[in-house]
Amino acid sequence: MVTDKRISDAELDLMEVLWAASEPLTSAEVGERLEAQRGWSMATVKTMLGRLAAKGVVSHREDGRRFLYSPAIEREAYVGSESRRFVERLFGGRLSPLVARLAEEDGLDAKDIAEIEALLRELKS
Repeated sequence: MVTDKRISDAELDLMEVLWAASEPLTSAEVGERLEAQRGWSMATVKTMLGRLAAKGVVSHREDGRRFLYSPAIEREAYVGSESRRFVERLFGGRLSPLVARLAEEDGLDAKDIAEIEALLRELKS
């Protein structure tokens, strides 16, 4: 499932924690893992988890008196959806202007170029 709901940068930080976890997490565990990066209070963590659940990108289940949270979408699916949205919005759905822009801004190094060439060869065959 890919969501059509937008995930903010702050929400994405929280999603990265859930995607990296090997099992569902409590809000306290999420807060601990975000402590150094965001320094959010528990109330903020719970609010963010609630927003993400309302958007359908996080699921939760009760475990006694606490909730266990896990991602409801895969990271790869979200990245793919956001990438398509980005290219569509800024480059009219065409990838070549994006690559050209990166090249103009010295955003591509030799390794990037080699990987793009390899991908193009694979796509042609």
